[in-house]
Amino acid sequence: MKKLAEQEGSPAVAIWVFTGVVMLVIQVLLGGITRLTGSGLSITEWDVITGALPPLSNQQWMAEFDKYRNTPQFHLLHSYFTLSDFKFIFFWEWLHRIWARLVAVVFIVGFIYLVWKNKMKQWMILPLAALFLIGALQGAVGWIMVASGLTGDAIYVKPTRLAIHFVLALGLISSAFWIALSWWGIPKERRFRCPGLRNWTVLIIIFIFLQFLFGALMAGNKAASAAPTWPTINGDWLPSSLWIRKPFLMNFIENLITIQFIHRGLAYLIFLLVLIWTIKASGVKKIRQIPLLLTLIQVGFGICAVLISGGITANHWGAFEWIALLHQFIGMIMLLSMIYMYFLLGPSPSIDGSGIQV
Repeated sequence: MKKLAEQEGSPAVAIWVFTGVVMLVIQVLLGGITRLTGSGLSITEWDVITGALPPLSNQQWMAEFDKYRNTPQFHLLHSYFTLSDFKFIFFWEWLHRIWARLVAVVFIVGFIYLVWKNKMKQWMILPLAALFLIGALQGAVGWIMVASGLTGDAIYVKPTRLAIHFVLALGLISSAFWIALSWWGIPKERRFRCPGLRNWTVLIIIFIFLQFLFGALMAGNKAASAAPTWPTINGDWLPSSLWIRKPFLMNFIENLITIQFIHRGLAYLIFLLVLIWTIKASGVKKIRQIPLLLTLIQVGFGICAVLISGGITANHWGAFEWIALLHQFIGMIMLLSMIYMYFLLGPSPSIDGSGIQV
């Protein structure tokens, strides 16, 4: 076992990985804008190479528009669209895809540069290769998600595939963030030894991921407007329609009231867990309030989003869309803050054979 402080060149690699984390967060936010503007199905093909360029002539634009006009979404939802309308939704899906390509370019070019500068250690290769493979898998899952909305009578992508795509992205961001923290070399004096609190932090992180899963199902099913009330759900504390779907498990995927009920319940539970964590983290005086503050903001945005969801206007960016996007962003920052707390609460910095702190 080597001490993390003894590693040479780790901060340079860590900065590169941190850059990737920021770019991935932006990528998720672009995905949120794509979803909120209804743009996700505007590009009907997955062309990794030539698809990097948008249409450059009116003829090319009409060819892409014709492809979109053959989709169920156009026939059932957007039959009134003009070429100008199509260009708007095309832009957001194209930007989402081109940013993903840019992330890959930064990863590959940065890797080559760091190897050339002798900053890359051999034990770093395997974790970085794993990140690259997860990123590639994320791209494939993204296309599988889009393809689910291009056939039959679908007007949106399948909520379950959206949830998988979203949670996988968060897993990639979290893994990259952890690797960057491990390779940065945080001084021992900034660390706190508290095994019990660290286990508590793991529990919160697990519930946050579960909450993200149901948040994605909320978004995919457009479930917010099914109960635009608070604190009750359409006047009920325990709605009678919670378990009406058959088979029973379909309530967790398709029943909008059940999904919103669980999403709300998890929010209250996470707030309680973070509150207890904050009280227990008396030794982490300087930064222990950060997760609680982020949780309060996150819950506040969630409540606001639900209350104004009844006024959503199709193909119009308004207050709901802004709040929903901020809700997603604060959620990601909250997750990263808990991962950072878990890191600070760990044992003295050390690495295993793969170079990842244990």
